Amino acid sequence: MSSSASRERPSRETLPASVPEPRDQADRPAAPGDRTGADGARRGRRPARERPRRRPFRYTLPGTVGTLVFFCLSLTPSLLPRTGLTQGLISGITAAFGYGVGVAVAAAWRAVVDRDARRARRRSWLVLAGVALVCVVAATVYGRYWQARIRELMDAPADSAVSVVVVPLVAGVVFVVLVALARAIRRAGSWTAQLLDRWIGARAARLLGWAVVLTGVLLLLTGVVVDQLVAAADRAFSLRNDRTDDGVAQPVVPERSGGPGSLISWTSLGREGRTFVGTGPSAGDIGAFTGAAARQPVRAYAGLDSAASAELRARLAVDDLARAGGFDRAYLLVVTTTGSGWVDPGAVDSLEYLAGGDSATVAIQYSYLPSVLSYVVDSDRAREAGRELFDAVYERWNRLPLDDRPRLLVAGESLGSFGGETAFSGEYDLRNRTGGAVFAGPPEFNTLYREFVSDRDEGSREVAPEYRDGRTVRFTDDPAEDVAPTGEPWDGSRVLYLVHPSDPIVWWTPELLYARPTWLEEHRGDDVVHAVRWIPFVTFWQLTADLPSAGNVPDGHGHVYRSQYVDAWARVLQPPGWDAERARQLRGLVAADA
Repeated sequence: MSSSASRERPSRETLPASVPEPRDQADRPAAPGDRTGADGARRGRRPARERPRRRPFRYTLPGTVGTLVFFCLSLTPSLLPRTGLTQGLISGITAAFGYGVGVAVAAAWRAVVDRDARRARRRSWLVLAGVALVCVVAATVYGRYWQARIRELMDAPADSAVSVVVVPLVAGVVFVVLVALARAIRRAGSWTAQLLDRWIGARAARLLGWAVVLTGVLLLLTGVVVDQLVAAADRAFSLRNDRTDDGVAQPVVPERSGGPGSLISWTSLGREGRTFVGTGPSAGDIGAFTGAAARQPVRAYAGLDSAASAELRARLAVDDLARAGGFDRAYLLVVTTTGSGWVDPGAVDSLEYLAGGDSATVAIQYSYLPSVLSYVVDSDRAREAGRELFDAVYERWNRLPLDDRPRLLVAGESLGSFGGETAFSGEYDLRNRTGGAVFAGPPEFNTLYREFVSDRDEGSREVAPEYRDGRTVRFTDDPAEDVAPTGEPWDGSRVLYLVHPSDPIVWWTPELLYARPTWLEEHRGDDVVHAVRWIPFVTFWQLTADLPSAGNVPDGHGHVYRSQYVDAWARVLQPPGWDAERARQLRGLVAADA
């Protein structure tokens, strides 16, 4: 009995310490390369917690506070009057940004105090709802008041009361969509980090995962999406290029491209080219204004379908200009177009009336896109077109006898002013190679314009700069008034910039996101309400939304310079016998043709 007892297996309590205790499968040591610990959990990661069910339209209290603040700020005034749809877009975008700011601030605070997120109490939501109601009503009343003042300042029609309803509806839709997109990107970053966590540490996985997702989003937006959108827009607007506007007919005079004997076919001119050569004052119209016999003005134009490249289009347009007798006129105007090939009729009509028809104008098309889109994506094509056209004209013009040359002029509006500037290196180059220039609504990225404004004379404002005592280059928002500095000589070639304080094309820049512009630190311009203030992020989106409507305001405001070209060219050309009454009559003619 004792011997059999001695052969019994010792109990677990009597095993010596050196004998390993049997383990089940879960307690076995991890094999090399296995990242599973003894407790079954992944090393470098906290045990998984049960996540609450996501609700797509649930928002945090701090984020909603940020939304409220930025929504109210979005209703503050900017440069131009807004429709309900425009204001809704601005408010939706800024509200979504405000939600992100609120969430980020709350997360930073929890990190400082080392506290987890807590669900807001019902009472907190009720208090916020009451505050929101008061703030939104007050901001809406404030915003509509200043919108009415802007419309009065510009003689624009009053806004519809329907916009009070449109604004929050549009803003709500935009807000929900943008927050949903941001959450989708966040989930993509978390999923990528979890995937990478299989091979690298948790912290490195989170960092690398977010880097991969954000880089992909940036590449998608700046590469694939933007390029494809531009290409699609180019194709869509190329269809418009084949149309001919009502009231535009093929010229029957040889002084126009597309007319009898022209080197350029009517169909290849494009929509804006056909409008350019198929409209404008005739010799009879000009004679009726001047009271004397007038010549038929020359207009030469080459469209995108006229030749394969900007250089070939420029040379073809200059050849057709010479065929039509353009180099035999008193004035020769080189115009860089905007966007789809548009030339402001006021810029050319005014010159033709002032010259008594003894003028010629040449231009080429470089894009199918309208002005607003080409302003963003077509700067390289505008630069190339401006240089190629002026160089081709100047080469032919420079070979003419000194006493038998037309006075060479340059003009451009918006992106056209950018392209027109690129043919010159600076003030003296403009002075020496032209007989005068008028640039209207220059974008902030114009090289020469920005150089002149940044180096302006001490004491002058950015909205009304003075450069080198106005010896060559001057600026004005109303050329009917004396152009400062009035006490200084303005001899030789005159270069005049038309700049409205309310023109968003002039003042828009990505730096508005984070930096206060100088023009909002100074006294506001004459057609800008004093309540306009710089607000980080908000002002950028306000001016961005102003861009598409910059040309939908009365003449003399925003990006509309049409009748002001009359007085601008009069300042540059100084025609004999010109007076205020004749200027008033011609402004009426030019405005009536709009």
